[in-house]
Amino acid sequence: MSAPRKVHIKSYGCQMNVYDADRMADLLAQEGFCETATATDADVVILNTCHIREKAAEKLYSELGRMRPLKQAAAREGRKFAVVVAGCVAQAEGEEIARRAPGVDVIVGPQSYHRLPALLARAPQEGLLVDTEFPLESKFDFLARSPQIGRRPPVSAFVTVQEGCDKFCTFCVVPYTRGAEMSRPVAAILAEVEDLVARGAREITLIGQNVSAYRGVGPDGEAWTLGRLLYAAAASGRLARLRYTTSHPGDFDAALVAAHRDLGALMPFVHLPVQSGSDRILAAMNRRYTRAGYLRAIERLRAARSDLAFSSDFIVGFPGESEADFQESLQLVDTIGYAGAFSFKYSARPGTPAAALPEQVPEAVKLERLLRLQAAIARNQAAFNARCLGARLPVLFEKPGRHAGQLVGRSPYMQPVHVMADASMLAQTAMVTITGLSANSLEGTLVPESNRRAAHGERETCPG
Repeated sequence: MSAPRKVHIKSYGCQMNVYDADRMADLLAQEGFCETATATDADVVILNTCHIREKAAEKLYSELGRMRPLKQAAAREGRKFAVVVAGCVAQAEGEEIARRAPGVDVIVGPQSYHRLPALLARAPQEGLLVDTEFPLESKFDFLARSPQIGRRPPVSAFVTVQEGCDKFCTFCVVPYTRGAEMSRPVAAILAEVEDLVARGAREITLIGQNVSAYRGVGPDGEAWTLGRLLYAAAASGRLARLRYTTSHPGDFDAALVAAHRDLGALMPFVHLPVQSGSDRILAAMNRRYTRAGYLRAIERLRAARSDLAFSSDFIVGFPGESEADFQESLQLVDTIGYAGAFSFKYSARPGTPAAALPEQVPEAVKLERLLRLQAAIARNQAAFNARCLGARLPVLFEKPGRHAGQLVGRSPYMQPVHVMADASMLAQTAMVTITGLSANSLEGTLVPESNRRAAHGERETCPG
């Protein structure tokens, strides 16, 4: 019996790419592949790329350069070594990759990777294969999980419910690389959630490029919203935690707001990208809301559940951004009091409307503003963490810590929490008293009888 072939998958970027990498591993497992942590002993290497930020293509070509000697060594040994470029860079720059990287065997876009096993089978005879079309069939119809195939799910797992985006923000490539918004049927999502929970997942994050725009067909034939889907996902009572990301501020309906009020499993932490605090820049970005509209969305959610905390995304140095515009972003950080946020310098993505705008901001100005914004974000995050000191929080333990007898889990607010606890607590939720703070995490001690208290859905949170 021949040894199983090995695949190494390296993913960049968003949670969607993590999900896609898992599904590619599942597909290839059905073809006799097992995963390996390194490229050196792999038969197939998949580079699952992200195109959101600048220099994505440069990083790809650098990685492909490291694959060249591995492929040459495999050829000398008389064995096959295939290189696959998948994901959004493949979708956006497939022809350029084919021209610049002759060692690549397959280029496949994020909507076509369900065809990967067939492409790999054909490539040795046909040479480089490029599949970056938007197929008529949904890839999700070909991605059914099996408990016997693929890896054991992590304690916290992702489930894609929606893909693509119709918003066409002027800085963003997603509509061009992921396509139009498409929502999966409710039954398929709930079946995947149940399968993951049955195999050990304790927390599920429903993901999509614009997950709050979810409109999947329900068992009743009607289009269900994300709020209704969350109620259904929580209904079995078997799921300890439920989250969703990433949302658009313009797509919060009453059902989604009410879900935060009603569902104990739905964590009190919402990632709600704003990108800028300036109405002028928001209009130039085609974000379709104003600063006041964003604040109203925050107010509605906090009215539904007062202990909600928020994170966000910011872009600094968008074309035409003045110091006054930037100051409005700084002020918004303090107004909301974010528990965390991601911040980036604007980078022109080829083919997007913003790339052609006048008044491109100099790099030195973008960097200086980014540093100021990150200082404001860090100050607010530290203040939020400090308010957790002395609080009792339910912590879901995910992995061993650095020290013997230590576990690391996450609070409802996504903070890493280090606790001295027995390994039997892994994948369990327990109440923890927060006793210390570090730059990016919390420390705590188990509360007596914490398993019983957490199991009954007690809500103990960081003070507002």
